[in-house]
Amino acid sequence: MTTPETEPGEEDPLVKEVRLRDERQRRWLREGDPSVARRLAQIGVLGWIIVVPMLTGIFIGRWLDRTFNSGLFWTAPLLMLGLALGCWSAWKWMKSA
Repeated sequence: MTTPETEPGEEDPLVKEVRLRDERQRRWLREGDPSVARRLAQIGVLGWIIVVPMLTGIFIGRWLDRTFNSGLFWTAPLLMLGLALGCWSAWKWMKSA
C-alpha cells in the first residue's frame, strides 16, 4: 500500500533506473552529443581518479618500508589497495555521470 507522499513503484530499483534513463534521454535530446574536448576531459578525469589513490598508496608504502626497513612489505599491498579504491571511485563516478 502506498502513502500519499510516495508514488507507486518508488522503491522499485527498476522504476528508478527507467526514470534515470528517461532523464538522460531527455538531456541528450536537449543538449546533444558532448564535444570531443568534453569527452577527452572526462577520460582525463577518469585516469586521475584511478592514478591518484595508487600513487598515494605507493608513497605511503615506500615511507613505511623505509621507516621499518621491510622491503616491499607495505608498498605492494597499499598499491593494490589504491588501485581497488581508484577503480571503485571511477565506477561510482561513471555510474553517476
